[in-house]
This record gives sequence, C-alpha cells and structure tokens, in this order.
Amino acid sequence: MLARTDHETFTQDSLTSRFREAMTRLEAAQKPGAGVPAYTRWVNRRLARGVASFGYAARLQPNSITVLSAVLSFAGILLLVTVAPNAGVGLIVAALLAAGYVFDSADGQLARLYGRPSLSGEWLDHVVDSIRTPAIHVAVAVAVMRFSPEQGWVALVAVVYCLVTSGQFLSQILAEALVKSSGVTQTRGGTRRSLILLPTDPGVLCWSFVLWGFGAPFFVLYVLLAFVAVVHGGVSMQRRFRELSAIDAARQADHA
Repeated sequence: MLARTDHETFTQDSLTSRFREAMTRLEAAQKPGAGVPAYTRWVNRRLARGVASFGYAARLQPNSITVLSAVLSFAGILLLVTVAPNAGVGLIVAALLAAGYVFDSADGQLARLYGRPSLSGEWLDHVVDSIRTPAIHVAVAVAVMRFSPEQGWVALVAVVYCLVTSGQFLSQILAEALVKSSGVTQTRGGTRRSLILLPTDPGVLCWSFVLWGFGAPFFVLYVLLAFVAVVHGGVSMQRRFRELSAIDAARQADHA
C-alpha cells in the first residue's frame, strides 16, 4: 500500500477536524425541539447535523445543500409518475424523499455554522419547500390515474391533501413571521405534542412510500395521513388566528 503524501494527510486530517468541530458546535446550538413532530425532532435533525457538518468540512455553501435537497426530492417524485408501482420503486422513492428532507434541514444548520444566514438563502429554501410539498401529492394523483385508474378516488384524496398541506405551510410560515415581528414569544409544547404530531411529520409521509408497490396498504395509510392533515390543519389555523387576534387586541388596548 502506498503511503499517503503530506498533502493527502493534511487534507484528510483537516476534513476530519472540521467535521468534528461542526458536530460539536451544532450539538451545542440546536434549535429548540419542544413540540416539533417526533421524526423531525429526533431523527431528521440529527441526520441533518451530519450532512451540515460534512458540508462545512468540505466547504460547501448552504444554497448548494438546498439544491441537492431539491434534486433528491424531485428525483423521487419523477420516479413516482414515470415507473409503475412495485416494491423496489417504492423503497427508492421513500429513500430519495427522506434524503431530500434531511438535506432540507441541513442547509439552515450549515448557514449557522458559517455564521452568516442569508435572506436569499432562506427565501430559496422556502421556495423549494413550497413547490416540493404539493408536488408530492400531485405526483400521487398523476401516478394513481396513470397506473391504477380504478382507484381514482385516491387521486381526489391527493388533491385535498395537496391543498391542505399547501395552506398549512403558508399559514405556519406567515403566522410565525407575524408573531415574531410583534415581539411575542412563541410556545411549541413539549414531548407529548411531538409524539401526537408524528402523523403530520413530513418524514412519515416520505417513508410511507415504502408501501407504494403494495397497493391497498399504501392507499389506506395515505388516506389516514390525509385525514390527520385535514384535522390538524383546521385546528392549527384556528389556533393561529386566535393567537394573532389576541396580539391585535393587545395592540389596540395599548393605543386606546
């Protein structure tokens, strides 16, 4: 075996050193996890730490991670609509979507490592999310009508799921921005809320496609997730409206 050159040793040692430094810094400065859906809180964010740390070691930019996230997700979406459902395709789609979700969480962590979060980077991240979220359900609707037209009712469920998740995404992002601008501290709940919200977790949706090639089991799970999304979306939007209304009332009282 050939000995490593000094340059190779320096490069590999530097990568390892920067990776360990990044992991230590991220572990000490994680975003609060209270109330965050369980998969995102305990699985996705931890995997994203590793991706962000590798990106930092390799001197990648946050926007590059965002683009990789989009590529992984849309590769999975493309498979959904172009290849007939089978167990292998379902596993690949699930893995691609889940990997895309990991990278989606990693770009912000990488930006924090560099100490320079950017408005343009945050905008790009949200644009990708706002397209990816409904695209998954549109792909389900198209694939069902293409490969299983006798199950057309599932396509209708996918349309409803698409509308609800798109509305919920906009509601959440806008409400958080409005509450933050008002100076009010937001509360998210604790571990119980994380577990209750597990069916609404994007990671659960990603891995549900493991059943894609098995027909009825996937359809049943998908409909259940859609039902939970509708209920959660309605409750969440009502809560957000009341929260913002309370802020409005407090402001009016201050000006009275």
